[in-house]
Amino acid sequence: MTPNAASGSSGSSGPSRRSFLASTAVATAAVAGGMPLLAACGGSDGGSRGGTTSGKNAKKILPAYVASNVVSPDIPSKNGSSMGFTGKLDVGTLKTSVPKKLGKGGKVTIMSPFWGSPPKGDCAYYTAANSMIGVDVRWQNQDGNTYDQKLGAVLASSDIPDVVVIPGWNMTAKIPSAIIGKFADLGPYLSGDKVKEYPNLAAIPSDAWQRSIFGGKLMGLPMPASYVQNIVPLYRQDVFDKQGYDVPRSADEFMSLAKEITSPRAKRWACGDMKWTAFNTFGVISGGEKALSWTVVDGKMTHRMETPEYLEALEWTRKLFAAGYVHPDFKLGKSQATDPSAKFAAGEFLIWNNDISNWYGQQAIQAAQNPGFKVWGMDLWGHDGGNPVLWAANPASIFAFVNKKAPESVVRDVLAVANVTAAPYGTKEWMMTNYGQEGTHYTLKNGVPVKTDKGNLEVANAYVMVASPASTIAHPDLPDYTKGMVGWQQRMGAFTKKSSFWGLQIVEPNRYTNLTNDMEQLEDDIVRGHKKMSDMQQFISDWRSKGGDRLRDWYKKLLDENGTAAS
Repeated sequence: MTPNAASGSSGSSGPSRRSFLASTAVATAAVAGGMPLLAACGGSDGGSRGGTTSGKNAKKILPAYVASNVVSPDIPSKNGSSMGFTGKLDVGTLKTSVPKKLGKGGKVTIMSPFWGSPPKGDCAYYTAANSMIGVDVRWQNQDGNTYDQKLGAVLASSDIPDVVVIPGWNMTAKIPSAIIGKFADLGPYLSGDKVKEYPNLAAIPSDAWQRSIFGGKLMGLPMPASYVQNIVPLYRQDVFDKQGYDVPRSADEFMSLAKEITSPRAKRWACGDMKWTAFNTFGVISGGEKALSWTVVDGKMTHRMETPEYLEALEWTRKLFAAGYVHPDFKLGKSQATDPSAKFAAGEFLIWNNDISNWYGQQAIQAAQNPGFKVWGMDLWGHDGGNPVLWAANPASIFAFVNKKAPESVVRDVLAVANVTAAPYGTKEWMMTNYGQEGTHYTLKNGVPVKTDKGNLEVANAYVMVASPASTIAHPDLPDYTKGMVGWQQRMGAFTKKSSFWGLQIVEPNRYTNLTNDMEQLEDDIVRGHKKMSDMQQFISDWRSKGGDRLRDWYKKLLDENGTAAS
């Protein structure tokens, strides 16, 4: 969230659950389990689940969209991209987006995942933020790595905090049905023109609100995200320029370049595990969440792994490994113990598909120590040299929910909190949410806010979890990287398609949730040469007979009855 947070990176080459800590590019994550439910299906806790989230029924539920005019981005959103801000901040002229405190001074308890060591409840950051909002927020931070366990226990109890933050990747087993049964309908406060009482919430894109409809009701406060694919093939542009390497524009060109770069004797390899880039360049249906793995192809409801592109992408990635072009560390897969960042910085491998936040993150880490270092992002190519066919990620995957038993005064105070945390970049409220107090939590250096030690300890993944503004990229210390990242999203967004179930909250019936549990491991075993392509073909055949074909019928019925939210 913080524009100066130089992100670290896990060894995984796929979408990361924690990438949202480094930017507003929220990670895609699988939503599984629960009852057979389309998120906006109506009815009371025990009543009918009929209805739809799309079309006229959704419009009755969604908040009115009113764009914010408090701050204008240097680079407006286009083709699903984030907004971009390149200018340095003048703290003395920051705009105010919440001129009047909406909080009434009540106490609100919030349970949220937290990565790292949470600060004390009476720390200076919490105290200052609460004073700005007018609400006494009490944080019940929980270890993000084991959050699913805590969630299950809390939601099964009668002692539920006023607000519970639930990421999409934790919506497994009985969590989705618990959301519908335990949390409040925010429609009476936010649907239609009612949201205008909270201008920053009104400026959240409608697509993100669409994802916040559960059980026929507007229940979640969303963290919006760009729907453009977040996995970028990052490369060492400084080395490319020095060696005269050309950026590839096809799968064959990439393979030829990889051969030219690789020299084990010189301790240099071409790339890391390129599986996720292969999925994108071969046009494989998204798969970031289970429902996104399905779409209609040539009139038939089709799962991503049933397409020829899926197998072609795996085969191409397998050939990269087999030829020895992939850095040896990546052959270890998920058991990889070390962060590849240092070896990327050392030039041991030159291409690394990674979350877009790490485009900036890798550069920021190295800039001070190695002025000549330059990491950049390759545009995705079509495997045959033509334009790529890309598939949209969902426009929100993290939500805050209000306890169903909360009185109206508490709900209003929660919305007051959210209206501040959803303030746009360049406002006083945004600075407080993301940086705390000047002098205490950050100082300005050449117009760039830099956190103090106290800021790094206290100002982290808290208030931003309640609600956030429209997806934003802002790096005033490296403005060219803001331009590069937003520009990449805009160009790739022009080639991005929305699948049949894009933007809808869908939970598969319990009996089908484990069908693809072993698929990703099998993918990784195949590309590393431990399994054969025929093993995947057998897996697909078994998947169909064990329930895949019945699940196909379920999705087809869902689409027939409810339509799509994609425009």
